Amino acid sequence: MESLSSKHVSTKQGRIAELARQSPKMVLTTLAHHIDLEWMHEAYRRTRKDGAAGIDGQTAAEYEQKLQENLQSLLDRFKSGTYYAPPVRRVHIPKGDGRKTRPIGIPTFEDKVLQTAVKMVLESVYEQDFLDCSYGFRPGRSAHQALDAVWEGLMAMRGGWVLEVDVESFFDSVEHGHLRGFLDQRVRDGVVRRAIDKWLNAGVMEEGCLRHPETGTPQGGVVSPVLANIYLHEVIDRWFVEQVRPRMRGAAVLVRYADDMVMIFKHEDDARRVEQVLPKRFGKYGLRLHPQKTRLVEVRPPAPGSDSGKGTGSFALLGFSHFWGKSQKGRWVLRRRTAPDRFTRALRRVVQWCRWNRHESLTQQGDMLSAKLRGHYQYYGVTGNSGALQRFWYEVKRGWFKWLTRRNPRATMTWDAFYQLPVVGRLAAPRVVHSVYRVT
Repeated sequence: MESLSSKHVSTKQGRIAELARQSPKMVLTTLAHHIDLEWMHEAYRRTRKDGAAGIDGQTAAEYEQKLQENLQSLLDRFKSGTYYAPPVRRVHIPKGDGRKTRPIGIPTFEDKVLQTAVKMVLESVYEQDFLDCSYGFRPGRSAHQALDAVWEGLMAMRGGWVLEVDVESFFDSVEHGHLRGFLDQRVRDGVVRRAIDKWLNAGVMEEGCLRHPETGTPQGGVVSPVLANIYLHEVIDRWFVEQVRPRMRGAAVLVRYADDMVMIFKHEDDARRVEQVLPKRFGKYGLRLHPQKTRLVEVRPPAPGSDSGKGTGSFALLGFSHFWGKSQKGRWVLRRRTAPDRFTRALRRVVQWCRWNRHESLTQQGDMLSAKLRGHYQYYGVTGNSGALQRFWYEVKRGWFKWLTRRNPRATMTWDAFYQLPVVGRLAAPRVVHSVYRVT
């Protein structure tokens, strides 16, 4: 249940949003006065408590021991300009292939709280400006809504040309000068902007060495996604809606989830024109398209009378492969299947968990595996993807069986005996959660 304090903060956010909505071209210079101790408490409530500690080693539990005192001190330093933004701690985690790693930044817990407080202000303003084509890291919007928009766009066109757009190292490439210029168009509150500048210049601590990159948003920062959306709102969303689409001969659709995006065109010549100017558009703002991952592909069902059992082309977005196939009623529809790399990555993580926890009780293992399976179905459980869900379910059981047989080298277990275990019978079965396909 929402607390009275949360309702008060929501009311304040509503007032900011209403002002921004009524005056879409107004530059807002007084926003920080909305951030008071009550606002900081709400920011603390919204901050994840289970994350790793930053460079100061302080955990959420330790911060909570003197919560009122800590939040008041943080608020005072934020308002007076004496807040020091600490560097983020950089660690490397395995990527999908298991061989390469991806760097991530871990801010301190207190920094996360303040970033959440500022993010709440920025969202109140910019949610009134952002366009319908963007879905990532926005309140009330999800990846499945983005997937639905892609499905609806291609179904309405009955196939078309899809331009997959991949920006190389986007979060590391955001140019601070351009970002500040975009913020100047809407938010010039000195207190808020000073905090954002400090985060942009905080630096990265890795293996005892402090670096200050000249580009990029705060690594791992709570405020980074909204800053990224502000950047891409100006670089791509408004440009596409206001300048590109009116010049197209046919229908054109942009769907963007953070820095993952596709552009869908009815006609090839429209797609080719945009493909040619896109590198220049991104380069103007310090961004570079990945030469191998940015591609134009024709995606449509077979021509009438064709003997082909499948459509032309496919593309990947948000963990799914998209292609034309037949529905259960025999109609040609845009279908989705778990992308191979995502399937392999998810399975590897679950089987690795089975290895590390094989000595726990069977009941505990079964309950946790069911929770992991339900989480997988929650995202990948879309209509038409039941085959991939069934295969994932089967492969998880195979991996579990493999590591259970290694619990005791002297004990033996057959596949039939494994299947007769009650905990195996209780494993969460595949389930379609999202009915993304509609009757056409």
